[in-house]
Amino acid sequence: MGGKEQDEMTKTETGMAAFPMEFSIGSQVRRTQRLFAQDLQATLAPHDVPVGMWYFLRALWEEDGLTQREISERVGATAPTAVEQLRNMEKRGLITRSGSEADRRKVHFHLTDEGRALEQRLMSYAAEVNASALEGLTAGEIGFLRLALLRIQENLVRREKSRG
Repeated sequence: MGGKEQDEMTKTETGMAAFPMEFSIGSQVRRTQRLFAQDLQATLAPHDVPVGMWYFLRALWEEDGLTQREISERVGATAPTAVEQLRNMEKRGLITRSGSEADRRKVHFHLTDEGRALEQRLMSYAAEVNASALEGLTAGEIGFLRLALLRIQENLVRREKSRG
């Protein structure tokens, strides 16, 4: 850090460095994600698709037939959250489940025709939210943002793995 950011991170009376939330990348990413989720939820609400379900649908649109663990990993959900969300999706007729031929302990989830049809109706809304959020950024800035976020994710994954 340098310049203005370094100047803003001054020592407090206790000797600790002040670290305003506006300078915290984690805080900014969290706030940005919440704003994305709120915008997407408002856009999806008329279609009765909660934003939590949206992420599970996206994972299955990208690769149908995933197991619960695979879906959980892709959307960053805990096992209990995944169980609840998949149960709701099944009740609504958006997915079915089938046992694995290779491993009887595994259950695979598959989109129904109705679940697949939602992709055609809803993906344009996600693109609209993204376009709105990225308005005013150049293609180079967007590319750099993606690269920077991926590097941050890799660093944090590496840090988590180093903890054992």
